[in-house]
Amino acid sequence: MTGQSLEELSGASFEDNVICINVGGFKKRLMSNTLSRFPETRLARLMRCQSKESILELCDDYDDTEKEFYFDRNPALFPYVLNFYNTGRLHVMAELCIFSFSQEIEYWGINEFFIDSCCSNIYHCRKMEPVQDDWEDKSEEESTTSSFDEILEFYNDATKFDKQPLGSMRRRIWLMLDNPGYSIPSRIFSVLSILVVLGSIATMCMNSMSDFMLLDSEGQSMEDPRFETVEHFGIGWFTFELIARFAVAPDLLHFFEYPLNLIDLMSILPFYLTLIINLVVESSPTLANLGRVAQVLRLMRIFRILKLARHSTGLRSLGATLKNSYKEVGLLLLYLSVGVSFFSVMAYTIEKEDNEGLTTIPACWWWATVSMTTVGYGDVVPGTIAGKLTASACILAGILVVVLPITLIFNKFSHFYKRQKQLEIAMRSCDFDEGIKEVPSINLRNYYAHKVKSLMASLSNMSRSSPSEHSLSESIH
Repeated sequence: MTGQSLEELSGASFEDNVICINVGGFKKRLMSNTLSRFPETRLARLMRCQSKESILELCDDYDDTEKEFYFDRNPALFPYVLNFYNTGRLHVMAELCIFSFSQEIEYWGINEFFIDSCCSNIYHCRKMEPVQDDWEDKSEEESTTSSFDEILEFYNDATKFDKQPLGSMRRRIWLMLDNPGYSIPSRIFSVLSILVVLGSIATMCMNSMSDFMLLDSEGQSMEDPRFETVEHFGIGWFTFELIARFAVAPDLLHFFEYPLNLIDLMSILPFYLTLIINLVVESSPTLANLGRVAQVLRLMRIFRILKLARHSTGLRSLGATLKNSYKEVGLLLLYLSVGVSFFSVMAYTIEKEDNEGLTTIPACWWWATVSMTTVGYGDVVPGTIAGKLTASACILAGILVVVLPITLIFNKFSHFYKRQKQLEIAMRSCDFDEGIKEVPSINLRNYYAHKVKSLMASLSNMSRSSPSEHSLSESIH
């Protein structure tokens, strides 16, 4: 057969230009002129083969005696291919698996644009449905993997106590302080800590109200002694917490690398700095300007609200989301800055002669920012019809600009919240009363399954991206 195609040899080898096809046991005799209508398909290219080796590159086996081409494919899907050769269009039944059908027509070299209009929309919609599921599976896989790594890190920290003095006792105290739901004492300690934080924030807010202000003999405002007592008690409690956590930490050198420990430090640092500044000012009146620094430091007490993150899964998940969403946040700020710059110039051009609040571009920046974020203070509003139309466009653009990145950030928050919950459940299931004998309980089967699933998905994507004529023959031969 070398040097001659099957079409040229059809008179000697095939009766009436008919070739025999065997697809997984399903036999069919096809006319060569029917196949040649679609020259880019696998069967049409088979007709142009000039040697047995080239034939076997396109089919799985070839019988010289029977002149039969064998394909190891699903025989249930081949009638759809036959219908395509007869009608020139593809039809997709509802009961078919879309991905199996897609891989089948790719193997036979049939493009998706041959799908008839009656089936095209349904086909592409069904093909796109698993995209969200794939993202959720990937998110779940990352959640499981990350949780597993964090559990191993937690387990590694717990084992460090075995080689330290009073290790067993220090480990129990460490678990009680750093894992609010680990035991009943840890829950009680967590509740007390939350009450102290809330009490401290409440007294700071009440101290700013005129109803609770006291005046000294010189008519200067002074702090209510009751609030001062609560403040000192709160500082004492926060200091005790930090010192206790530091004393029982498994690794003292890396203690302040943990964000929640830094928050604990920042919650008490302003008080002690203010105390030092006041002592310096009293001893050196020339340094009275340092008193203003002390006033600023007193305002930093509001950071104590962040201590609640140690006791709240949602706050920790929010922090992890913001940490890992810097690209989305940057995208949001970029969109806002472009919109603010554009609409502020438009508002300035239209309103500068008729509106005193929009006489400069920086003033228009404020108006555009308030409008694009849909806050709408109403302190500055356009007066002309053109200005109002510009404001309407600014508000509508702001809604689109804010909504698009927020969806991505919300998806990440869901991922980190799920991961944090898995981590907490695994930590609470650990029992260290009799020493550490085994790794904390996790589902290794699911972890391994996710890894294998990820590998299979990668191989599947590689096979889909390869040319159609090599999608199966390379794996067989």
